[in-house]
Amino acid sequence: MSLRQATTVLAASLLLCTAPAAAAAAGPGESVTVNPTGRVASDGTVTLSGTYRCTKSTGPVFISSSLSQGNKNVRHGIGGTRATCDGQEHAWTNTGRSSLATPKPGTANVEATVMELDLRSGLPLPRFHAMHRQDVTLTQG
Repeated sequence: MSLRQATTVLAASLLLCTAPAAAAAAGPGESVTVNPTGRVASDGTVTLSGTYRCTKSTGPVFISSSLSQGNKNVRHGIGGTRATCDGQEHAWTNTGRSSLATPKPGTANVEATVMELDLRSGLPLPRFHAMHRQDVTLTQG
């Protein structure tokens, strides 16, 4: 395993271990929203969207999204988008396919997270700017 792969695995592990703290870490003026409607294509590709606002960052920042349908304890990642933390509101759109299940039109629970890889310690550590979870309607299309 290369150093880059090991760093990616470590960052992902830290993200999973600290994800519940995301809501408490949102700073003043930082937010993420999820649009009430998403799309699911016939091949299972899901498109989710919303807005975000974040302030100062020292490392790369991403908007990640996941969804669950049926069992709310099982979440499927749906894409990721690079974010700009300049204090302004920006739109985000993530598109992806779950490798574990094929989402269907109807109600789904979506979680969006604004997460930074803080590089100040030399090791990329997750720093959460904002997180939001809500039910949405997935439409065919």
